[in-house]
Order: sequence, then structure tokens, then C-alpha cells
Amino acid sequence: MVIRASLAAGASVLLLLAAAGCGESEPVPEQEAAAGEGATEYPLVVENCGREVTIEHAPQRAVSLDQGSTEILLSLGLEDRMVGTASWTDPVREDLAEANEEVPRLADEAPSWEVALDTDPDLVTASFGRHFAQGGVAERSRFEETGIPTYLSPTDCDGGTSINGGGTRTAPLTLDPLYQEIRELAEIFDVPSRGEDLVDELEQRRQAALEGVDASDLTIAFWFADLKTPYVAGGRGSANLLADEVGAENVFADEEDDWPATTWEAFVDRDPDVIVLGDLSRERAPGDKLQEKIDFLESDPLTKDMEAVEEERFIALHGAEMNPSIRTVDGLEDLTEGLGSFEDAR
Repeated sequence: MVIRASLAAGASVLLLLAAAGCGESEPVPEQEAAAGEGATEYPLVVENCGREVTIEHAPQRAVSLDQGSTEILLSLGLEDRMVGTASWTDPVREDLAEANEEVPRLADEAPSWEVALDTDPDLVTASFGRHFAQGGVAERSRFEETGIPTYLSPTDCDGGTSINGGGTRTAPLTLDPLYQEIRELAEIFDVPSRGEDLVDELEQRRQAALEGVDASDLTIAFWFADLKTPYVAGGRGSANLLADEVGAENVFADEEDDWPATTWEAFVDRDPDVIVLGDLSRERAPGDKLQEKIDFLESDPLTKDMEAVEEERFIALHGAEMNPSIRTVDGLEDLTEGLGSFEDAR
């Protein structure tokens, strides 16, 4: 049995939040809305992943290089101040679809430096530091040389170093950096009350999802992608955070990387009670899709006799729900719902 929970409940709440943040119940002149709440004092200096970033004014032409960053900005009702998005693993969250249609998609993957620059951005945000590393879109210093400030999600930072840009976490990820990101972006755009509302809503949903949940008697493996050398959740990233939240044991928790590559022999040897499968809408490589993963597990000589496979103890999560973002809470809701269906594993 593959568990796929519905996003409807959370989506409806976020939709109401976005509507309230955008002032849809009371018409606001476009110029006034763009000016924000008047609570942020500029220039604003933000300490961001080992850098001092100076924001001279509330951004009006932001580019987001990742789905996670994009969905935060859309949840804050800032689609009218965005001129581009990129790097999508999944469809946009349902409650944000209408707002997302107003923002050009520069690329399904990472855009080139020229494409990003052609939008004339006054802020570039990213969830993952690979975009600001050599071989990515452009290093942060290159954006700064053209007068464009950049912002990198604190979920990707440890001691001033980008994890996705080549660093290693020294401690397991928590939700605190995500809430920090929401508050800082809200302050940057001069909509701090919207940021607090979003954090409060996510925390309420988190607590509701965890009410009465205790999976301390279960072991879990998270398989994100790749059929030959599967990428699984290590012990310090966002998927491991989901396991920690429900009290379950991540069988690869001894791995330091967020998504280390392993072997199927190691996967079978650790024999998880439940397997969480990434269902990615992208088609970058075989095994991105949910059904491809299931077909492999049920047919491969090494995996097909695993108890979790024979009993079909699969839980499907979107790729965005396994990355650090507001969708982490969606993933937590889906995970707790799925675990409740596997009494036979206990």
C-alpha cells in the first residue's frame, strides 16, 4: 500500500493566509501595497550565511532560484514583486498556483547568469548554495558587483558555510532556520506581520500533525532518487528531521551528509520497517518517479524479499516535502498519516 496524503487541509489555511497578507478583503492601491507595512528601516543589514547583505529598499523585482524560496515568497503574498523563478522539483503548492502564474518561470532547472540578469532583479534568493557556487548561476560576489543583493536560506547554512555548496552540517537540522528564513524575508520585503502569521500557521499545523504520534518503535529509510546508487536521507538533513519529529529511527542516521549515496546491499542490510519514497515530477534520471521506485523495489533480487517491500509499507512524499521548506510541514503531515496505517509493522 502506498500512502499519499492530501494537501487540501493545509492548502486551504495557507490560501486564507495569503489572501489576508495581500489585502484581498480590503482593496489596497498597488503603489501602497508595494511599499509594504512601513515597519522595516532601510538600509537593512542582514547577516546571511557568513555574509553581510545590505538591502537598500524593499525589493520590487525579486528572482527566486529554488522552489522552496519561491513558495515562501508566494505564501507571503509577494508575487507582484517577483520577476522570475527556477529549479522546480514538483508542481507548485495547490493554494499558490494562481499567484505563481503571475511570475515568469526562467527555467525548470537553474537559469544561466544571463537569463537571471536579463530580469533586472533587485534581489536574488536561493534555497541551495549550489546556485551561488562555481559552476552555478553565479557566485554571490558577482551579483554584488552588479549591485544585486543575494539571500541564501539559513536551512542551507552551518557556521557561515553552504551545505549544498560543499559544506557539511555539524548538527541536525531543525525547523528554526526555516522560521528564521520566513521572518527575514518578510522583514526584507517590509511585510513582517505576514511572516509572523506564516510561522504561526506552520507551527500550529506541525503541532496538530504530531498530536498523539509516537513512532519510536519504527525504523525508516528515505529514498530520494537514483536506481543504481540510491540517495538516502542521512542523519542531519531535512528528511531526518521528519523522522526525529515523529520519534522514528532513520536507519541511515549515522551518515553525515544530507543525501548520501549508498548501495542496495547496505539498504537491505539496514532493513527499515517503512520506506519513504520521493515522488519527483522532474525527469532527470531513472527512478525519479514514484512508480519507478516501487517497480524497482518489487522486482530487484536484492530488495523484493524485504518485509517492508512485501508488505508494501511505502509512504510517498513529493521531493519538495523532503527538502527544507514550508513543504517540510506538508511532509510531516503526510508522514504521520502514513505511519498510522502501518500497524502491522509494530
